[in-house]
Amino acid sequence: MVNDTIASISTALGKGAISIVRLSGEDSISIVNNVFSGKDLSTVSTHTVHYGHIRFEGRNIDEVLVTVFRAPKTFTTEDIVEINCHGGVFVANKILEIILSLGARAANPGEFTERAFLNGRIDLTQAEAVMDVIEAKSELSLSLANKGLDGVIYKLITNLREQLLAIIAHIEVNIDYPEYDDVIELSNNIVKPEIEKLQVRINNILEKASYGRIIKDGVKTAIIGRPNVGKSSLLNALLREDKAIVTEIQGTTRDIVEGQINIGGIILNLIDTAGIRDSLDVVEIIGISKAKEVIKEAELILFVLDNTKELTEEDKSLLKLTEDKQRIIIINKVDLSKALTHKFTNSVEVSALNQTGIEDLENIIRKLFLSGEVNLKDQTYVSNSRHIAKLRETISSLNDSIKAIGDELPIDMVEMDLKEAWYILGEIIGDTSSTSLIDELFSKFCLGK
Repeated sequence: MVNDTIASISTALGKGAISIVRLSGEDSISIVNNVFSGKDLSTVSTHTVHYGHIRFEGRNIDEVLVTVFRAPKTFTTEDIVEINCHGGVFVANKILEIILSLGARAANPGEFTERAFLNGRIDLTQAEAVMDVIEAKSELSLSLANKGLDGVIYKLITNLREQLLAIIAHIEVNIDYPEYDDVIELSNNIVKPEIEKLQVRINNILEKASYGRIIKDGVKTAIIGRPNVGKSSLLNALLREDKAIVTEIQGTTRDIVEGQINIGGIILNLIDTAGIRDSLDVVEIIGISKAKEVIKEAELILFVLDNTKELTEEDKSLLKLTEDKQRIIIINKVDLSKALTHKFTNSVEVSALNQTGIEDLENIIRKLFLSGEVNLKDQTYVSNSRHIAKLRETISSLNDSIKAIGDELPIDMVEMDLKEAWYILGEIIGDTSSTSLIDELFSKFCLGK
């Protein structure tokens, strides 16, 4: 356990009904007791709330409720005290300033959760799930985050590591007490089938991970097309607000305009790009350059065409540019006279101005990214990008072990690859993670969490 006592404001700074100043560490109760006018906190029971005042240098600072949590049954497994004061930037900061002057140290971002991890209260996947809960943008993403918080990912990874250990143990036992005279028989008939089973299981997890990542992070979506086809109108229609400026003047959108919508639990991170065309306008050229960069990074392209005009060379060029991307062709302005005769696959007709056809578009998007209903009872959804990357590294090590068997390398070389896979899986739950990785992960947390 870490010996010093940390403190921070755990609520968002600003006006509000209540602010919370939180302490964790062995001196938490005594520090607050020095400035609390009420019950003697050193004598109270754990998980109790007490009314009183924070007093310092002979004057009342604020009327408060103080909650005491005694180790080890706390979030950090240390003594924790929470001071519930009146909301407001000045009063919460004043109380924190007093607490720090009495011997507490200002907590680093995520340090309360980091202590919970370091003290064995939670594993690394649960710690990351804490931030996933805070950042959840939909019911689906919140459900996935809560599964992580409940230890579902930890159990999944632990089970995979146990399977690996069983294979490694089989090799170790045979090295010490040879059961098979022919090592090739051991490799091909015993070890290889077990590795292949593990590969199939992890690959199944990775296939579902695309759903999990989309639910958690959303889909990078670029709205593209020539100037004046209705891209900004489409953005406004999807957002149900006038986010982008709409005029009949070509080149009105010169920079990236962003928004976010929830479609049946799927978050679309929408980017309205500048109309792509040949231009001599310096500012517009910069916007067009940015638009092309967005297209490269986008996971979904909403390609807008004008129903009142036949395909132009610019349209054809954009169709070519995006042919390998996941895209939906949106034929806009269907409320006006039709001139566009070209037929497209995966297209939808809309009037962005009149907001017709928008629900049809939303249904296509949902089916595109979540074919069938997401089964949240399934225990194998992985949504964290770090976890997905580590699972891919694990597959790579398992592939190396299969190759070593195929090349008839010594069995202890196969074992090395399997141990590497076991180590990589341990990095997911924090069992084999480096200090630098731990520090980096928790630095992304907010203060007071």
